[in-house]
Amino acid sequence: MSFEDCCKDGHLRGSVNQDCTDLPLISASTTCRIVQEQCCVTVLEDKMCTTGINMAKEQSTCLTEQFSNTCESKTTKTCCECCLLGKAAQAEGQPCDHSLSLGYQCGLVSRACCVDGAALTLNDTLDGGASPLEAESDVGDADAKVTGPCHDNGQCAHLCVGNGTCTCYKGYKLKPNGKSCDDINECLLGSSNCRVGEHCINTEGSFRCQREISCGTGYELTDNNSCKDIDECETGTHNCVPQFECQNTQGSFRCHPKVKCGVGYIQDALGSCIDINECLAQTGPCHAGHVCINSMGSYTCQRNSVNCGRGYHLNAEGTRCVDIDECKGPDGACSGHGCINLVGSFRCECATGYIFNSINRVCEDINECRHYPGRLCAHKCENNLGSYTCSCTTGFKLASDGRNCDDLNECELNPCSQECANVYGSYQCYCRRGYQLSDVDGLTCEDIDECALPTGGHICSYRCHNTAGSFHCSCPAKGYTLAPNGRSCQDIDECVAGTHSCAENQSCFNVQGDFRCQSFECPTNYRQIGETRCERLHCNESSECLATPVRITYYYLTFPTNIPVPTSVFRMGPSHVAPGDDIHVAIVAGNDGGYFRAEQLPAGGVMAVVRPFAAAQDFELSLELRLRRYGHLSTYRAKVMVIVTQEEPRVPYDPLLETARIPHSGTIRCMKSCPPNDMTCILDPVHSVSHTFISMATLRDFTKPEEIVFLRTTVPAYGAYQFGTYDVMFEIQDGNAERAFDVIKRVENGVYIGVVRQVRPIIGPLNLVLKLAMINLTSQGASHQSVINIHVSVSEFWF
Repeated sequence: MSFEDCCKDGHLRGSVNQDCTDLPLISASTTCRIVQEQCCVTVLEDKMCTTGINMAKEQSTCLTEQFSNTCESKTTKTCCECCLLGKAAQAEGQPCDHSLSLGYQCGLVSRACCVDGAALTLNDTLDGGASPLEAESDVGDADAKVTGPCHDNGQCAHLCVGNGTCTCYKGYKLKPNGKSCDDINECLLGSSNCRVGEHCINTEGSFRCQREISCGTGYELTDNNSCKDIDECETGTHNCVPQFECQNTQGSFRCHPKVKCGVGYIQDALGSCIDINECLAQTGPCHAGHVCINSMGSYTCQRNSVNCGRGYHLNAEGTRCVDIDECKGPDGACSGHGCINLVGSFRCECATGYIFNSINRVCEDINECRHYPGRLCAHKCENNLGSYTCSCTTGFKLASDGRNCDDLNECELNPCSQECANVYGSYQCYCRRGYQLSDVDGLTCEDIDECALPTGGHICSYRCHNTAGSFHCSCPAKGYTLAPNGRSCQDIDECVAGTHSCAENQSCFNVQGDFRCQSFECPTNYRQIGETRCERLHCNESSECLATPVRITYYYLTFPTNIPVPTSVFRMGPSHVAPGDDIHVAIVAGNDGGYFRAEQLPAGGVMAVVRPFAAAQDFELSLELRLRRYGHLSTYRAKVMVIVTQEEPRVPYDPLLETARIPHSGTIRCMKSCPPNDMTCILDPVHSVSHTFISMATLRDFTKPEEIVFLRTTVPAYGAYQFGTYDVMFEIQDGNAERAFDVIKRVENGVYIGVVRQVRPIIGPLNLVLKLAMINLTSQGASHQSVINIHVSVSEFWF
């Protein structure tokens, strides 16, 4: 609804003297209500002011006792008194445009009554015949001269009122000469009645008001300088669709659906009829003591009945409030709990486990678990209606009192494959010697393959055989026997044991894993002394005889093909040294292939191996020592029989080739075996302790890390098991003198291995024990660990 419609409604209601502060609303808009009320007040004030002006003109007095309304009395009296002031100024001949600060409304009324009084005086003179003269010409001509009685007293520019007194038409004022009239500039004097927004333009004898701004959209300017509404509906300039009809409004138009809504409804923009809630849209539609009840298209006013408070209701006669017995009924007000009626209220006697809520007046369950945390149940508390229930965590069972928890002996259910130890709230599986607990389920005991353990390569000197819960070592089938320690292989000395096959004229010589039958005969002019020596017979000063060796000795040496190169294997020299001795040692025969070399020493010489052997072979070397002492030359010869044997390599362990299962009582690995209920032992993370022994040389040139020990595991690299991802960690815990060793982890054949490396040079002789830990990791942290003690012996010799 537009502001013009709201103001039009206010004008209408003010014209019939309605209370402008209590007008019925025609729109939910607050702005429309303000426009409606102010337009109504303007009409009422204009009417009151007009009454006061009329009272001043007719009664020449301002008596306002007849008006009961204080506001009406004040407005009427103000306009009446201001009009009397204007009439008094006119009567005393004072200008109507005085300079008194009377206020805008009072100044307008005073000026209007002053001007109107002058006009009335003129009209009375003309109509009442106060002048004996008769006009001979029209008064419309400002320059016309009058005749009659005034002619002798002088000529008036406009009118003569008798006795030679001149007066002027309305809009003029008499000049000082008393004859001529001068135009009154109403615009300059402020006596115009132009409204706000209009500009006053003075004219001869009058003025006109011209608008300062255009009329705006929806209006057009008329010839008399007023704005006239444009009827868009009549001119056809509206944009209403055929289903709507055009209704002109001030400055605009409205498109209304052709279907009209009845009284009590308002039509929305789509033409739908919506009920008007008069109880909300209007201010006080009902008289005091009544309540408004909206209905479709209307409303009703219903007299207020007796309003009883909570807990009371009207009696049958409707004259007074009586108590309500809330406890009556099949269930009562307490939903099965005890109910006690009170005057105007009630109280519930709640059952055990419930508490009465005084706000919503019901019995509510008490959450005992929240109110008494940790005091009702030993482990877990679960609330239920009117009570609570205790339960226990895994590994416990509820005690007979229903609150405490007793340890559950899981071992009675035999969850472990071998041994079970009950612990408080849980249990621990452990295995017998030679077995280890499965990393997959923690319940099954699996055989420990000692041969495949990180130290398995050093358990047996030749071949390792795994058995259920243990292992045993074996040696080559010929020439060796197992040592008493059950791990090393000892050469069988067939010569001592008498198991050789040498003839009586042969001597037996034991070699690694075998034996040789040797025999020799002394050369001519030599005789045999003992089993291995030939001495020269008397030479009779023969130079040729003296050039032969004084003594020929036969020696037998044996060593494997992997002997380090170079290595001194034979030393030759005089039994004692005299001053001035000249000693020279040389290999004179048998050094085919150049595998040996003679080296001079201050007191003799040595024969050393200088080339590695590719295969087993025999050498018959002749080593000669020439000694010149006191000018006399002596020659000694050693016949060295060298038997190079093929080394029996350690057989790599292959569990697929193991078929024989020979029980053995010896072991080099200590497995954890806990007595029942020994919690300290059971909770100890160390499951096994191993010992291995290695010897190392002092390296002449150390330029890069040397790998010395491999710790093999069965943990798959990047493998995922049922209960999470497994991993393994290696660390050196003790014995790492001068930080000469480290351990790294890498992947070989799909599993993790730990590699112990020498990273700094070590000078022998030195013995130390490296303590390493191999820690198995799960997603929950470390599960168990194995300890490996590596006994390292560093030799003082250089190779």
